[in-house]
Amino acid sequence: MGMMRRRDFLQLGALAALGGISARAQARVKKSAAKARVVIAGGGFAGASCALHLRHLNPALEVVLIDPDESYVTCPMSNEALVGMRTLRSLTISRAGLARAGVRYVRASVVGIDAVQRHVRLDDGSALDYDRLVVAPGIRFLWGTPGGYDAAAAQRMPHAWKAGAQTELLAAKLRSMPDGGVVAISVPSGLIRCPPGPYERASLIAHYLKTHKPRSKVLIFDANNHFPKQDVFTAAWQELYPGMIEWIASTQDGAVVRIDAKKNILYTSAAAHPVAVVNIIPPQAPGMLALDAGLASGHGWCPIKPESFESQLVDHVHVIGDACIADAMPKSASAAVSQARQCALAIVTALEGREPPAPAFDSVCYSLLAPGNALAIHGDFTIANGEIRQVEAESSSSTNLPKATFARQANDWYKNIVAQSFGL
Repeated sequence: MGMMRRRDFLQLGALAALGGISARAQARVKKSAAKARVVIAGGGFAGASCALHLRHLNPALEVVLIDPDESYVTCPMSNEALVGMRTLRSLTISRAGLARAGVRYVRASVVGIDAVQRHVRLDDGSALDYDRLVVAPGIRFLWGTPGGYDAAAAQRMPHAWKAGAQTELLAAKLRSMPDGGVVAISVPSGLIRCPPGPYERASLIAHYLKTHKPRSKVLIFDANNHFPKQDVFTAAWQELYPGMIEWIASTQDGAVVRIDAKKNILYTSAAAHPVAVVNIIPPQAPGMLALDAGLASGHGWCPIKPESFESQLVDHVHVIGDACIADAMPKSASAAVSQARQCALAIVTALEGREPPAPAFDSVCYSLLAPGNALAIHGDFTIANGEIRQVEAESSSSTNLPKATFARQANDWYKNIVAQSFGL
């Protein structure tokens, strides 16, 4: 549980940084915060954990979380729900913990930001003023890549890259597929949420097929030529699922260029591939709010000041989670929570007119290879020359720890991050 101890240590350090100031300064913070409102747009791991941390740092702050969904289905562990190892209900998180912490939850969507007047417009026509705004919009899909893949096609070829109805749809297609069928997973190039996720998905689908449909196989059509922990995944596939998983790199004609959703055919530049079940993971970009509000740069993601996660493009607006450019940090739930912690501390100290303490970030990505068998990718990060850089060597299942230990850690990590992010 080394990563969990490190996270707890960092969280306590952040609290101590605020608690260590003088009594007079603390009084100023409380007085200022009592008049200050922080609005958070987006209630996933990034937004919810930022809201909780703000309240922990100073209960005098008014913290308002705006999100259209009364509950949140976590993407972490959703690959297990695809194959019956978990239920979606077990991954569905309410907003009750936020309310207990004193966070005001507003069920709505932010449709506009006036950074000059400092207010947000909601889809019900109302407006809400803020002193500081945190935008955590997550991702949106770039429909049309591969050619022909749009929201309608996703009903036939599910992406399941946002947990919920799409997860259930892909799971149903796996269950109804005849033995001997081929499951195809299409992986895009560029930055995506949870980079190891497609390969964990292939592993767990192969486990399901090995158990229930042993004449079937998984093809991974990849627009990339390498992927995270490729050596560990590949060795596990050879050991656990010999002949069942085939990875096709971009240089081997692995990039899917268009699809025929009605006929379940994938087209690469050189061939057509009819298959039984298709999982298309489309390329991704920040949620539409980030684009509409001018928070995204020309290359699509949102540049931030790493000490505070304040936007480089819009004053007094912070961007955290998958939407922001966090340099060496992956787009993952644990990275989002680490960013949210620093963002909250920066906001509280800014209300007092101080600079935030030097940040230290962390992340961990667990990937299940089979029940009770997992790998882990850890990272610690700091700021150097204005960028977030990794500061210690990555550790993973290449260590001497048994893979079963990583699987237990993954379960403990999930319980911990849900509690830390949603107060449950």
